Amino acid sequence: MSTEKNSSRGRQQGSSRPNSKRSSNSQRSGEGKPGQGLKKRPSKFEKKAPAKVIKTDADGIRLNKYISNSGICSRREADVLIAAGSAMVNGKVITEMGYKVQLTDEVRFDGSLINPETKRYILLNKPKNYITTMDDERGRKTVMELVHMATKERIYPVGRLDRNTTGLLMFTNDGEIAKKLTHPKHNVRKLYHASLDRKLAIKDLQTLSSGDFSVEGKKVFIDDVAFVEGESKTEVGIEIHSGRNRIVRKIFESLGYKVVKLDRVIFAGMTKKNIQRGHWRHLTEQEVNNLKML
Repeated sequence: MSTEKNSSRGRQQGSSRPNSKRSSNSQRSGEGKPGQGLKKRPSKFEKKAPAKVIKTDADGIRLNKYISNSGICSRREADVLIAAGSAMVNGKVITEMGYKVQLTDEVRFDGSLINPETKRYILLNKPKNYITTMDDERGRKTVMELVHMATKERIYPVGRLDRNTTGLLMFTNDGEIAKKLTHPKHNVRKLYHASLDRKLAIKDLQTLSSGDFSVEGKKVFIDDVAFVEGESKTEVGIEIHSGRNRIVRKIFESLGYKVVKLDRVIFAGMTKKNIQRGHWRHLTEQEVNNLKML
């Protein structure tokens, strides 16, 4: 298994500067245009312009605007579709024009979850000693510190890698895609390069390849397992689509091996190519389309 930056002066020459003293005298003597230099007194009968009201979304955002901001259609088209019963808020069909939703509400259109933010998809090559969480009360380094400059939208890690596991970790604010990537039924490909504390015995390799393997009383679906090409027998590639916590380490521990290093080298068909450790990139349009087709 193979694993892998004579300006001009503002006036033309020869033009003369205006005589500021003469101009000042002209204004005082009343020369020039009538009323020049005189300030008009406001009349007590004049109406003051009303103060400009700045609208905010503090009280919610209109449902048609929410749908439009999600990129589905225009506001006018959204009104028609809302009236037809295509929109749901927190599980309830909404047909009322002008209905307002909060950003914390779950809004679905034709059954699909929508979000008014621009969808973002980030792929990180995670280094060691970072935990996969939004924040940590114990002050440990988190993966969010590595991607905080990637986008202004609030993104979340898809699944998790434990503190000492390196490799590919995806972030997004697209709930539908995140759900697809973490559910076993979609068979999302995850390929790991495991370095063991000793050579993997052929009989144990066969056991892992048998298709009938359980950890902690639960069956584990191992799609493929093989020695890494050109490396010693301590280097093993293992492909799974299970999302259980620390599952790869537990697989080898159940056979008496210790995983010294673990690196996720492929995730959902994407590789670490051109992403240095600790760096990230945005997914291409084609990659996003591929994920939507899962």
